[in-house]
Amino acid sequence: MKKKNQGSSRVKRAQLQALRREFETLQMGDGESITSYYARTMGTTNKMRFHGEKMDDVTIFEKILRSLAPKFDYVVCSIEESKDIDNLSLDDSLLVYEQKMNRGATLDEHALKASTHSKNS
Repeated sequence: MKKKNQGSSRVKRAQLQALRREFETLQMGDGESITSYYARTMGTTNKMRFHGEKMDDVTIFEKILRSLAPKFDYVVCSIEESKDIDNLSLDDSLLVYEQKMNRGATLDEHALKASTHSKNS
């Protein structure tokens, strides 16, 4: 029985090590949304917690902030400067910024289509 538990704890420890590595190397993808990246990060942290890792929300939020795509850098700086990180979860200002960027990209696409259409006419 004791050997069985030792084997089980070794497997659990190895799985936790793999999850820690995955967590440390997480980065937001180029076309990935904030919501999608947050869900992916939380999936990994939930697995880590299941395997016995003690991880607080601040650690997770700090990881998300430092691994966002570069287009969010100045928003991250603003959040870090103006707010108490200890009391934050996924920040609304990141979501609002992303929505504005997406709306701007959509407007640019419409303008490009309109100018291309007028040239072809």
